[in-house]
Amino acid sequence: MADWHVPQGPFDIPDIPNYVPRRLKPWIFIFFVLIIQFSGGLYLAAASDMVGTTALMQEDILMAGYASLIGMSINFCVMFRFKFRFSNRTQLLAAGTVLLAANIICAHTDSVPVLVGTCLIAGWFRMQATLACNSTIQLWISPVRDMAVFFCYVYIIVDSVIQLSGIATIYTAFFAQWEYMHWIMSGMLILLLIMVTILVRPVRGPMFIPLLGIDWLGAVLWSGFMLCFTFVCVYGNYFDWWEASEIRYATALGLICAAINLWRATFLHHPYISLRAMKNHNVIRATAVYLVFFTLLATEHVFEHSYAINILGFDETNLIDLNWYVFAGIITGCIFTYLTFALRKWRYKTMTVIGFTFAAIYLAYFYFLIDYGVEKEMLFIPLFARGVGSVIISIVFLTSIVQSGLPFQVFPQALTINGFTGAVMGATLGPAIVGELLRHTVAKNAALLSRNFTDFNPDISHTPVSALYGMIQQHALVVSMKEIYGWLLMTALFSLLILAVSYGPVRPWAIFPRWGVIRNILSKR
Repeated sequence: MADWHVPQGPFDIPDIPNYVPRRLKPWIFIFFVLIIQFSGGLYLAAASDMVGTTALMQEDILMAGYASLIGMSINFCVMFRFKFRFSNRTQLLAAGTVLLAANIICAHTDSVPVLVGTCLIAGWFRMQATLACNSTIQLWISPVRDMAVFFCYVYIIVDSVIQLSGIATIYTAFFAQWEYMHWIMSGMLILLLIMVTILVRPVRGPMFIPLLGIDWLGAVLWSGFMLCFTFVCVYGNYFDWWEASEIRYATALGLICAAINLWRATFLHHPYISLRAMKNHNVIRATAVYLVFFTLLATEHVFEHSYAINILGFDETNLIDLNWYVFAGIITGCIFTYLTFALRKWRYKTMTVIGFTFAAIYLAYFYFLIDYGVEKEMLFIPLFARGVGSVIISIVFLTSIVQSGLPFQVFPQALTINGFTGAVMGATLGPAIVGELLRHTVAKNAALLSRNFTDFNPDISHTPVSALYGMIQQHALVVSMKEIYGWLLMTALFSLLILAVSYGPVRPWAIFPRWGVIRNILSKR
């Protein structure tokens, strides 16, 4: 690989004119990335405000938000083809225009199909613009293209923006209205378009690669499968799962899309996602770890909001302030992973054990802490641990995909699988399982607790029935949360035991090839 990384002098970006100081050029692209990452079309932190002012349900808003993640995931397979087909200027102008339109549409429409479709397209362009910016400054971040180093930068940007976007959205809604967040980001996107028009030149690579041979039907079918999977997980509890025709139809349609794609992959020369990518050992291992790890952290989506609002009595601003604790954990986790995994080349097994240890700390702290009188500051440790653990696992196993031994034609397909299992399934499947478990556990504990609340008890004989019911439900919720935290904690400890007795000598030597090598590979497709 040494011939891939010949010293090329001081880093420079030919897309930006020379009258801009060389040291400032990478920071301009980082500024572009921040605007793009903040512009998701829909802001899930404002879900409660949107429910109160529109005809949308909580599930509708979640479905649209996850559709954006699906759009980002499905883009991985073709993002390098588009990079070598269009200049950075063209990609940024197109993505900025689409994201601007998406922000305006999402601020005005009450149609769920329009919201989902808009966010799906916005997610696709958001990912393409992010690649355009990050690939341009990749050599500035890591001159030898060490992907372990590069992914630390990627996650410190992406995961931090998720937390900061939620904080900005809630405070914007608090001081004004939730729609103002859309107008603010629309203004930032207009600024991006102006800066790209003025500062970024249409520089195209030495080789032009047309968009031929792309399995667009496979892209549509895989998008349909992912949307159906997400629909079942998000709306399952609302529709009472497979008792409802909507869930049955979505399940059947998703299975049909997956079956057609698997069948087409057996004979197509260039399927959108090949069987080779699906059967890769590192891809399968990453998928298994994501399913276990993010199910352990699914209480983030199911418990924390209900606990903070219904039990602790937090308002929206106090609730969103907890994002600062997660943000601190993300920054710490990225720095720790950079120093140990990227620079000192700690083993994958070691980093995985550390990630699961932080997940166990998060679960154990909530298991022993959860009560009625918890102060906001006492939640710092578990939320900080969750932020550290999740970012460590994400960086480590994304790096393992690069080191999977797949040829570069197949490598982007593995990224799509990784994006879907890590982002979409991690955010929907685990919460669906834990949410259903919570519903049954609350019903069981409420039935047990109600035995003590009878008219023969003199302490409560004059309490209204509605108040008694509320007391039972609240206490049953706390008891059920503690019970589920306990089960998840035992699962985390069991996972740590399995990791402790396993043997994993592999270290992160994931080096990305030069763009010229990638261009030559793609041109032969």
